[in-house]
Amino acid sequence: MALSRSLRLPLLTALLLPLAAQAADVVRVPIPGSDFPIAAAVEVPAGKATIYVSGKVPAVTNPAAPKDSVEAFGDMKTQTISVLTQIQKQLEGMGLGMKDVVKMQAFLVGGPETGGKMDFKGFMGGYTQFFGKDAKQMNLPARSAFQIAALGNPGMRIEIEVIAVRP
Repeated sequence: MALSRSLRLPLLTALLLPLAAQAADVVRVPIPGSDFPIAAAVEVPAGKATIYVSGKVPAVTNPAAPKDSVEAFGDMKTQTISVLTQIQKQLEGMGLGMKDVVKMQAFLVGGPETGGKMDFKGFMGGYTQFFGKDAKQMNLPARSAFQIAALGNPGMRIEIEVIAVRP
């Protein structure tokens, strides 16, 4: 049975419109006049699958150290690299990569070794190994970093959660 001309165009439009929406790219808006390695905003078009990755904490790097000590997990830079490596591996297992991260929340703990203040410099030292010019990965996420009172283990100084988008 042939469709009348008056029905062909609306039907074709209805079938192709979702494909056009899926073909749209994620838009990352840079911070005006800044080279700081985060996006000011990220726009995700309709039709993209979003993946919410639960918070990850650092792995033990020194099993000989007491399990509730900073020495067991390393300094902030070491812990940040550990957490982002775990996130990277999980994303890769899902056919994604760090380039697909659109939103990040980092929860940092200040300890006695930093006078109770979060070690933002150490965090950035690890972060820039995955995002920005040094990492040669310029798909930057929108990001927030918070100082919090504590995590589940007193030696942990960071937890990170991300949202990624399937291209």
